[in-house]
Amino acid sequence: MASANLNVMIKAARKAGRSLVKDFREVENLQVSTKGPGDFVSRADREAERIIKEELRGARPNYGWLGEETGMEPGEDPTRRWIVDPLDGTTNFLHGLPHWAVSIALEHKGEVVAAVVYDPAKDELFTAEKGDGAFVNDQRLRVSGRRDMSGAIFATGVPFGAGKTLPATLKDLARLMPVCAGVRRWGSAALDMAYVAAGRYDGYWERGIRAWDVGAGILLVREAGGFVEPLRPFDGPIADAGSIVCANSQLFDGFAAIVRSRD
Repeated sequence: MASANLNVMIKAARKAGRSLVKDFREVENLQVSTKGPGDFVSRADREAERIIKEELRGARPNYGWLGEETGMEPGEDPTRRWIVDPLDGTTNFLHGLPHWAVSIALEHKGEVVAAVVYDPAKDELFTAEKGDGAFVNDQRLRVSGRRDMSGAIFATGVPFGAGKTLPATLKDLARLMPVCAGVRRWGSAALDMAYVAAGRYDGYWERGIRAWDVGAGILLVREAGGFVEPLRPFDGPIADAGSIVCANSQLFDGFAAIVRSRD
């Protein structure tokens, strides 16, 4: 049975999701406009965060806040904070690709204790609470049982433009792709981690990510039986590490060694 906090998170995610779906239907029309959809999508993003913030802080006004759009706000309770990405996969949304999500995590004393990743386009609701397992639409999740790298598929985020992590990521791909069944880049870190939790991907890694990208995914993977660590040693909440690697227990060591290599 979901806790009161998780129920609040689910309600907020679904409410924001309904707003985003309505806006998503307009994106295709905006693609052909002179101005383009960029400004519209940023407004949709901000409105989704406003909805989530209103729901979460209305229910728990003393908790801290970290949101992609509105930044960090301390709370009267210094041990708890909401970590929110109202639209993870903005570029997909912008191009009319139905692969994006609302991500909400609750952190207590530096550890994520409740998580929601909601994919409105597919109506998949991923949830987890510390010690109670991970679920999608009330069905329990388990990471894959695959043991052989040659049959595994992994996910990552490839930096765009002049991203400073691009050279390292390209080296990762050069080492990893010859020894696995494939690498996917679907454009949503929250869904990448949810898919690892669901056994759809065997692992995921990424550099240059933020707490709101992976906060909820960290708990989903752990509660589904997977391992999650920063790519480099980090003294603090894993969500703040700026990089991440996760996989099932059988593949984790070998996979992590490849993407952690400094060659």
